[in-house]
Amino acid sequence: MRIVVALGGNALLRRGEPMTADNQRDNVRRAASALAALIGEGHSVVITHGNGPQVGLLALQSAADPDGGSFPLDVLGAESAGMIGYMIEQELGNLLKERLFATLLTQVKVDPHDPAFAHPTKPIGPVYDEAAARKLATERSWRIAPDGDKWRRVVPSPKPLAILEASVISFLVERGVIVICTGGGGVPVIARDDGSLCGVEAVIDKDLASSLLARQLQADMLLLLTDVDAVYVDYGTAAARALRRVSPKELSGKNFAAGSMGPKVSAAIEFVEATGNSAAIGRLEDAVEIVRGRQGTSFHA
Repeated sequence: MRIVVALGGNALLRRGEPMTADNQRDNVRRAASALAALIGEGHSVVITHGNGPQVGLLALQSAADPDGGSFPLDVLGAESAGMIGYMIEQELGNLLKERLFATLLTQVKVDPHDPAFAHPTKPIGPVYDEAAARKLATERSWRIAPDGDKWRRVVPSPKPLAILEASVISFLVERGVIVICTGGGGVPVIARDDGSLCGVEAVIDKDLASSLLARQLQADMLLLLTDVDAVYVDYGTAAARALRRVSPKELSGKNFAAGSMGPKVSAAIEFVEATGNSAAIGRLEDAVEIVRGRQGTSFHA
């Protein structure tokens, strides 16, 4: 099968873990092992990944520049995509020496009038306790929101409309190259009146961009990997229940956290409804078993 595999930011950097280079490398190595096992099953895999923790850290570092030369989020998104893609490509290459890999910076077109620009929801950067988050929000004019029992900065997350490098990705995939792309949801760009492109201050949701990419590549499956073993209803309560095999219709009226599981469920539903193919959500370590239908939550038409 051709599978678009989306690695969540929390699959690449565990919750609460310090954002050090060594921790990032260790987690990428763990992800590479799971991906290598999936590729070993004979599947054609296209890899996307999140960048929420990483791009937030880069934004903090950029804002700390005493000369005031901070970079916009689209540039920082490209920087983080290159960094993470490099690590994934290298660690996968160490395990699969006979395969060809390519990491591709990916521009994703968005609507400049998307209402998301007025209502930021995408969490980036480190987690804070509420007092620290509110202090930073006042000092830096941030928007903040709860993330589990902690708080994080939130930024606009416009809907992805088109993966501009999809034809290049398809060209490489058809020739057996394992492509790492759409990092952090891709670099958000808009078209000016003259047709030229420019970046915008936002972060695209990686899961929604991955769903769009999977549709553009005519993938057989969309696989969304995170640090939770399945989709749960009533998550975090005594009534929590894991969903194993569901249709989009069965999830009608159910709500999932906007900054975490919500976009994954929406991405899975979009892909299934548009293609009639399957999608799945689950834990990184269970990737092979999820594709086999033995773990995680599977979405079917």
